[in-house]
Amino acid sequence: MIDIINYQQNNLPASKEEENTIASFLFQQLEQYGDPISDIQKAMDYALGRDNKPGGLILVAKENIEIISAAVINKTGMTSYIPENILVYIATHANQRGKGIGKRMIQEIISMTEGDIALHVEPNSPAKQLYERLGFTNKYLEMRLKKEA
Repeated sequence: MIDIINYQQNNLPASKEEENTIASFLFQQLEQYGDPISDIQKAMDYALGRDNKPGGLILVAKENIEIISAAVINKTGMTSYIPENILVYIATHANQRGKGIGKRMIQEIISMTEGDIALHVEPNSPAKQLYERLGFTNKYLEMRLKKEA
C-alpha cells in the first residue's frame, strides 16, 4: 500500500534528518534533470514557509517505510498573470517508474493546490508526455539571463 504524506507549514517533517532524506531522494532520483542538493533544500524550506516565505507543500509517497516518490511545490504569491504554484521538483524512484505513481502524485498536487500550476520540464524528459496527458500545456518558451555573482 502506498501512503502519500503532505508536509507544509502546519505539518512539518518530524526531524531535520527526515528532511535531508527527502532532499537526498530527490537529488538521486532526478538524475540529469536535477539541481544541487542545496537548491533542493532551499525549495523545501520555501515550501515549509521558513523565513516568512509564502509556503507550499512537500508530498512524499511511501511504500512501507521507503520513499518511492517526492515532490516540492512552492506558492508564488502571485495570481492570474503568473501561476499561483510552481512544481519545483518531482521524482519517482527508478524501480517504481511506469507504475502510475507519478500520475498519482501529480493528481494529488492538482487537488491539494489552489490556483494554476507551472512547471519546467526538459523537452526530452520522459515526464513531458505525462504532464501533457494531465492537462499541462506549453504556453511559453522560457528564457533566463544568468547573472554572475
